[in-house]
Amino acid sequence: MTVQKNNPLHGLTLQQIVETLVEKLGWAQMHEQVKINCFGSDPSVKSSLKFLRKTPWARSKVEELYLYTMRRSVPKSPSTSQTRSPAPQNTATASPSTDFVWPEPKKPSDK
Repeated sequence: MTVQKNNPLHGLTLQQIVETLVEKLGWAQMHEQVKINCFGSDPSVKSSLKFLRKTPWARSKVEELYLYTMRRSVPKSPSTSQTRSPAPQNTATASPSTDFVWPEPKKPSDK
């Protein structure tokens, strides 16, 4: 097996990614972030996996959402939390949808 130091998704299955997103965001928030019907219309892990395995662009967006969500949920390192007191966060009003911005698609270069 090849070690992939720079690949944060290495070792994760698509099912683990979807289940983690459902746990952290819920189906409604996932549908709001990634506009695909399998998240909005009668969502289930099984139907989502079937669609995402067949649709590379959707899988890519779900993987990006997972990485973004996981980066936001990682606690600060102990050294920084001891020197500064963190500002109180109201998680009831904080919404990942207001902060997440999709990267611009790469334009094909003219040759």
